[in-house]
Amino acid sequence: MDEKPKDISDADADAIVAAVAGDSDALPSPSDDGAVEVLRRDRLLAGLTLIAGVGLVIALPFALQLGSTFFLPTTAAIVIAIALVPLLEWLEDKRVPSGLAALVCVLLFLLAANIALASIVVPAWQWVRVLPDRIGQIQSNIAPLIDFYSNLEKFVAKTLHQMAQAPSGQQIASPTAPPRSIVELFATSAPSAFIEMFYAVLVIYFFLAGWTRTRRSWITSRTSFGGALATARVIQDVVDDTSAYIGTITVINLSLGLIVAAVLYLIGMPTPLMWGGLVALLNYIPYLGPILAAALLALGGLMTFNDLWWALLPAALMIACHLIEANAITPLVVGHRLTISPILILVSLSFWGWVWGTPGALLAVPLLIIIQTIVNAAGKPDIAGFLFEHGTLVHGEADGTRMRAKKGRNSG
Repeated sequence: MDEKPKDISDADADAIVAAVAGDSDALPSPSDDGAVEVLRRDRLLAGLTLIAGVGLVIALPFALQLGSTFFLPTTAAIVIAIALVPLLEWLEDKRVPSGLAALVCVLLFLLAANIALASIVVPAWQWVRVLPDRIGQIQSNIAPLIDFYSNLEKFVAKTLHQMAQAPSGQQIASPTAPPRSIVELFATSAPSAFIEMFYAVLVIYFFLAGWTRTRRSWITSRTSFGGALATARVIQDVVDDTSAYIGTITVINLSLGLIVAAVLYLIGMPTPLMWGGLVALLNYIPYLGPILAAALLALGGLMTFNDLWWALLPAALMIACHLIEANAITPLVVGHRLTISPILILVSLSFWGWVWGTPGALLAVPLLIIIQTIVNAAGKPDIAGFLFEHGTLVHGEADGTRMRAKKGRNSG
């Protein structure tokens, strides 16, 4: 009679977490129950699963779009919480209770978000308010371009003339005072936005407060040593890759924003810190973000300087800084570990941007990293193997090889 496999104990779970994090000496010896399991899947069942999976993939984006008031803050909160896990674990290593450590992480995140709001939104509000008064200056700056292309493309020139001849007396309605905090921003926008922000903060706190206990529960619920080790490895890879990407890109974007701000200050551009913060924020969106930042800087230059070429200089300097960052700094700092296919980035950016707009575009790459890490561990659907052979999943061997090589180096 077969015996029921024993659950993984808390001590074994802690040892597995330590081993996956880098301390292979803490890894206990697996028992016979943890031997490699060979799973044979029935082709009919696999076919039905494949059909159900295709239907789920087709329906999922529409469900996410319709339920954005719930899914968007929840997803954003989980991504932010995963990025804060290394800070939480560092505080817990310093004997800080989990609840207090989670509270510290949340407060630090809110402080950073408020600093970003104060440096970007408040000055930007003033630019929006003076935009109607600067339309005449923008018209005079772009007039040479309009005249230059008028003979080349009459239809385009006529459209541009109509835009340039628009009356400048129209006023853009704007609040009398800009928001000075995240709470005030969401409170003045809509009550539902404030509720979503408060909900997201609660999700971040409770996710972090119960992180250690939840991770141990996921590991101890496995019925074999191999399953527990695989679960711990996937959790650790998700946390490491996501936090490493967000942390590294944040440092790079802040550095880029400060450099752009310094360059704009030297040429006399007003509120350079606001423009630098805007460049840093939009640089989180691959490809499209820098283009939008350059367009906004061109508009700001046209509102500030009287000469056309001098007005376009801020956008040109920002593009030059971005090209250096994207082609030299980021590949050198990020390295091959977090290198992602450009095609996958474009698909993820298009998908999440279509589902959730700008917030979805900001979350596109972190979500791609999380999904890619989980899929690589669980196994990719092998449609060709299902049709022509007997396989249904292709498991990545890189993770297991990497762990074995790492364990061999540590033991050696």
